Amino acid sequence: MKENTNEKTLILSIETSCDETAASVIENGRNILSNIISSQIEIHKEFGGVVPEVASRKHIENINDVVAKAMSEADTEPEDIDAVAVTYGPGLVGALLVGINFAKGLSYAWEKPLIGVNHIEGHINANYIENKELQPPFLCLVVSGGHTHLVNVKDYGVYKILGMTRDDAAGEAFDKVSRAIGLGYPGGPLIDIAAKAGNKDAIKFPRAIIDDETLDFSFSGLKSAVLNYLHNSKQKNETVKIEDVAASFQEAVVDVLVMKTIKAAKQENLSTIALAGGVASNSRLRERLKEECLMHNYIFMKPSPILCTDNAAMIGCAGYYKYLTKKFADSSLNAMPNLELAN
Repeated sequence: MKENTNEKTLILSIETSCDETAASVIENGRNILSNIISSQIEIHKEFGGVVPEVASRKHIENINDVVAKAMSEADTEPEDIDAVAVTYGPGLVGALLVGINFAKGLSYAWEKPLIGVNHIEGHINANYIENKELQPPFLCLVVSGGHTHLVNVKDYGVYKILGMTRDDAAGEAFDKVSRAIGLGYPGGPLIDIAAKAGNKDAIKFPRAIIDDETLDFSFSGLKSAVLNYLHNSKQKNETVKIEDVAASFQEAVVDVLVMKTIKAAKQENLSTIALAGGVASNSRLRERLKEECLMHNYIFMKPSPILCTDNAAMIGCAGYYKYLTKKFADSSLNAMPNLELAN
């Protein structure tokens, strides 16, 4: 696909798949004019995780102001917007519906095309915003609270899924282990911080390779190994150093992610590797993947942490490439909480 470099195309995008209410205005897919994110993390902390009904209610309260701020910061009016893009899955069904229905209303009122965007595709597209020179094909490791995917990005909007998790996603494992060792929610950032003060070689947790033929992942066994270690230590009245548990667990996750990613790049003959998703903010994963890419002469690209979290800029980027090929939705667009990234 050739990019539309001669004309100025503005996409208003909306993201409400989980607990961030976000809106953005994107110019030609890669230039952020505004990127407003209203996070609910402090609200959900007391529950130890995201409560779907609470998330939906907060989206309803926030979305009008968030979209208005995005339009104002971008200094744009409805007539300037070429299309409205919105996440329609995967995610929490109630949360998704808030964004979808709001986007439908704007699309109808402003007489602009409506574009439905896959949330995982949005994470992959965040790399185009950060790295203006990036073009397909490339390999992308998508690691988030709900997903762990290895994807061959063959073209804009064209994907070949090479591997995915068979049970817990990497981010889900981080959250569960973080709760178990008393760090709380959200687990990813808290384990990342604690691990810096720990010894990654202190505890020998398993690396779930599954087998040599697959690029799939499995993290439930590792999670169970951590829980068993904590239980056995308690039974023996042994002191548990939380920082060592965090560092050892994190290293076990990173080892598998990096090993499978490099294997996939060799298998697909791809020389560029990109990171995406919430866990892509993890400092150890970024460090290790950068080291391995240097060792194998691969180009390594990653979004800034703000573009790794759930945000609307990445949805606007994905929406732009759908706009170029006129992949528009109609009023029947609905939430698809288990939406898969299409091959």
